[in-house]
Formats: sequence, structure tokens, C-alpha cells
Amino acid sequence: MLMRNCVMAIVACVGIMQAAATAADVSLSSLLDEMTDRAALARFPDPAYTVKQFSSYDPASTSPDKPGWFANNDRSFFVREETNNGRTEWVMLDAEGPGAIVRWWITGFAYDGTVRIYIDGAKEPVVEARVNELIGGEALVGPPLSEERARGRNLYLPIPYAKQCKVTFDQNFQLTKNRDHLLYYQINYRTYAPGTSVESFSKTGLEAAKDQIAKLQDTLLDPASVMPEDASVVEPKATIEAGETKSTVLDGPGAVCRLTVKLDAEDPVQALRSTILVMEFDGEQTVWCPVGDFFGSGVGVNKYKGWYRQVEADGTMTCWWVMPFAKQAKLSLENLGEQTVEATGSIATCPWTWDDRSMHFRTTWRQQRDMKTQSPHFDWNYLTAQGKGVFVGDTLTLLNRSNRWWGEGDEKIYVDGETFPSHFGTGSEDYYGYAWCMPQYFEAPFHAQPRAEGPRNHGNVTNTRVRLLDGIPFEKSFRFDIEVWHSRKTTVDYAATTYWYGRPSAKATVGPMPEEATQPVKYNTKPAGIVE
Repeated sequence: MLMRNCVMAIVACVGIMQAAATAADVSLSSLLDEMTDRAALARFPDPAYTVKQFSSYDPASTSPDKPGWFANNDRSFFVREETNNGRTEWVMLDAEGPGAIVRWWITGFAYDGTVRIYIDGAKEPVVEARVNELIGGEALVGPPLSEERARGRNLYLPIPYAKQCKVTFDQNFQLTKNRDHLLYYQINYRTYAPGTSVESFSKTGLEAAKDQIAKLQDTLLDPASVMPEDASVVEPKATIEAGETKSTVLDGPGAVCRLTVKLDAEDPVQALRSTILVMEFDGEQTVWCPVGDFFGSGVGVNKYKGWYRQVEADGTMTCWWVMPFAKQAKLSLENLGEQTVEATGSIATCPWTWDDRSMHFRTTWRQQRDMKTQSPHFDWNYLTAQGKGVFVGDTLTLLNRSNRWWGEGDEKIYVDGETFPSHFGTGSEDYYGYAWCMPQYFEAPFHAQPRAEGPRNHGNVTNTRVRLLDGIPFEKSFRFDIEVWHSRKTTVDYAATTYWYGRPSAKATVGPMPEEATQPVKYNTKPAGIVE
């Protein structure tokens, strides 16, 4: 009996060892875990991967020096037409693996059509669903991983594949001219380094992950719930006179894992723009940004809650970006304004072992005022960076002096010296996860429109987006442009805040802009004199 038990124990151990040895590097389960591991973005990815995008952008856009560069017919364009099982289908994505789809966005009218996902060369799709039931519906998963916001439909459930993935749609508005078939789409996907083992998506695997997904859904709606138990907290408080700077120094190694700031002033709206959050990690200044823009609020206090940032109605602003440092961190508030500012805050730090994959958190802010639209359309730069890092999000704060739509412009993202962008979008609001020019408040874990002043599209607007699985790694360089493409001749102000991680040698081309941060903020702008 003893011998039999020993043999059974040995067999069990061998089985466990074999399972561990054959476990894939990437799976649905590992990707779901990664979505709530805020520290993951602060280390350069291993296994390595790229992130690119398929979309319905207008194929007339071929080169900046050709007339179609700002073409705007960004709907129902596909990779190719093909026949599958006797059906005519149009390919939305065709990616050689190993990889994973990590974000979808669509919009349309009636959503008359079926999406099919084929994995690893299979003739039968692993997923087949009406397009609006798959993306923004509950064919695979419910909210917040799949939901509609301001007429934009989003899906964040990862779809991993070992060798290859193909996505098709069985209607084509360009041929039928039936608006029920119209489809605007964007699909972000990872491609892992050769040799990376990936467990391909399956309905069986999805069912097995049901409890994990349910927990993830709850966690994403409660961002404050994920904090290391061994975090230490300091709560600085200061009166900052005009022209003064107040700082808090932290010794490392460690990582800032939560930062809360609340400003009080006679003119709180101006204080949020003219009070600058400055961060230095290991002797290098990596963050210089107005407080309101840094937390995604933009002009004024605009309440919303997302996975990485939250703004409360009383002006308390919190972020959960993980910001590691090897030796020392210095966090400062610099008052560039003309009034006294009362500042209270909280800084939580967590243990961190600095290694050759660790990256410093970086934020770049850039503003340009009174830009003339339709003179003609043009590309406006959010961020140009050199070095090695990962792009993880952005906030656009703008002032529109017309009540007509400001955001037909597509994003164009170039990675590691690309001459044509590997991310070519379909419209500014599409990039931020909504659609059809909607001047509507919304919040979600990964994107929000906390301010849309009005009437219609007039006034101050804040759009913000963070990236988890769709964060974009770069080895040498990164460039993010967006088209300024307005439906009327007017003037607009753009202020872009970009969030990214970079190795110590990484640099952005734009530095501090104190002359812009001290400009008077136009708030609750009156409709009188609106350009129609």
C-alpha cells in the first residue's frame, strides 16, 4: 500500500511538472491577469511584442505629399474580399501570429452583418456573432469589457492566437450603399516575438475563465480596490504662494503607486492649469504637466472614474500609475499663477526591485492656441519621443469656438521609424471610444469624456484614453500625430497630455511650456459669437 501511494505521488508530481513545462507563455488567463497588474506596464514587455491597428480608414490616404492624405471616407474599407464556406466575406484583420486582439471599436447604424474570427488557419470560425452583439454587446462578455459609450461600441476581451488570426465581416457598404451595412472599425492587436507560445482562444477556455472574468469586471469598476498591502503613505500639505514650489522627496528603491492631489484657490479653474505637477525620478525630470490635465480633468473639475485616474466632485484627484525609481523620487507642485494655492495630497509608495526592464513614468504636455482650421487640414503632434519605452495613454483638452464638429481628424502613430503609420484611425472621437460627434458625458475604465461644454460641440472639451493590453512598445522612437480636421473654418486650442514609460535614456522633443500654462483659461464660454 505504501509503495502504491508513493508511485501515485510520483506520477502526480510528474504530471504537474509536465503541465508547468508545457504551459503557454500567453493565454486568455494570463492576459486577463495582466489587465489588473498596473506594475506590468512599468517594465518593458517580456516576451516582447508590437501593437498595431487594422481599421476602415480611407485608402486614398497613401502619403503626406499626396492629395488624399486627409481623405475622410473612413468606412467599410477592408483588407480584401474572399469566399469562405460559400459565403462572401470581407477581411477586417489578417495577422500572422503568435498574437492577440486586445481592443475593438466600431460604430454604424443598424449593424446588419456578422463578424467571424478564424484562428490558426481553421476553416470554421471560433467566434461568429452579429457585429453589435460581439462588440459592445454580450456575445462573449458583458460590461465593462464590452459596452457602448456615446454611440461607440468597445470590446476589450483579449483574443489570443498561436499562429494566425483572421477577422471577417459579411456586408460591404461600399458595394451595397445600404446604410444598414455601414461599418467604421478599429482593431488593435499584439504580435509576439517568434517562439512565444500562445494558447489560442476557444469557447472552452472562455468558459473556464468565467469566474476570473467576473472578478476582473468588478475590479475594473473599483480602481481603488487594487493596492499593495505593504504600501507606505505620506500626506503632504502646503500653502503655495505665487511663484513658489513645494516638494516631497522619497528615498528608493520603490514605486509611487497612488497619488492624490486637491487644490483650493480663489480661482480653482485657473489654479488647475497654472499649478504644475513636476516629478523627478533618479535625478531626471520626467513629468511636467498642469494638475488638471495630468489627472484627465482638463479645464476645471470634471468628475469621472477610470481604471488609472479618478476626479471627485470636490476636486480631489487620484491616479494609480505605477512610477518606479531606483534611488530617489521628488514630487513637486509649482505655482506659476498669480494667486495663492492651498494643496493637500497623499503619496503611496510600494516596494520595487529596479532591473534592466524597469522604466520611469513620463508625462509630456503640449498646447497650441488659436489654430486655424481648414487652412488646410493638418497633422498636429501629440508626442515625439526617442529611446525605448511604452506609450500608455493621453488626454486631449480643447477649446472649440464653433458649435460644429471639431474631430474628424484621424490619429497616425509611427513606431520605430515607420514611414507610414501602423495605427491609422477613423476619427478623433473613434480613437477615444465614442462616435458620431456626441457631446455627451461618459466614463468607462479605459476612456472618458468628462467635459463637453456645449451648446452642441462648442466650448471646452476633454477626451481621455488609457491603454492596458493595447499599450504600444517602442525600441527606438515613437511619434503620435492627429489630424486637425474641423467641419467649419474657425480657430481651436489643443492641449495634449501624453502618458508613457521610458528607460532612463528616453527623451521627448517637447519640454516644459510655462508660457502656455499661465494663459488665462476660458471657462464656461458664452455662446455669443459662435461660428456656425
